[in-house]
Amino acid sequence: MKLTEKMSYLQGLIDGLEIDESTKEGKALIKMSEVMSELVMYVEDLQSQVDELTELCDILDEDLGAVEDDFYDDEECDGDCENCDEECWDDEEDDDDFGFDDDEDELYEVTCPTCGDTILLDEGMIEEGSINCPNCNELLEFDYDDLTIEDAEDSEESEDKK
Repeated sequence: MKLTEKMSYLQGLIDGLEIDESTKEGKALIKMSEVMSELVMYVEDLQSQVDELTELCDILDEDLGAVEDDFYDDEECDGDCENCDEECWDDEEDDDDFGFDDDEDELYEVTCPTCGDTILLDEGMIEEGSINCPNCNELLEFDYDDLTIEDAEDSEESEDKK
């Protein structure tokens, strides 16, 4: 039984009781039934909107799947397909052609002692000497002057074991 049907049944029961609207209790019951009727209408409207949005999301998901299939099919192409105007994707292309350099992209994790937030830093940020924690704005300072080569090797070995 739908919510609107249940509300109609309840409204019929209330009407059948012949509630006296001149009493406080009667006024309260009548007003509660009116409010419940409005709520049922809002819920029904929201449900229809959710159903419509779900249908649109399903359509978008299918369209995105088709785009992904087209994109990834091109990657595996050997250059002999009819849709190729240029050379097809080559999985063995050098990342440097796209501006990626693995040597510069090394990231370090730092945990803020104040809030416990984990922050990812690159060497450039560490070389600056300090940053403010993006979570709590605490100043985090980095001092590598006292770090010896043995300390650096020990920290690298401990990270390699993880």
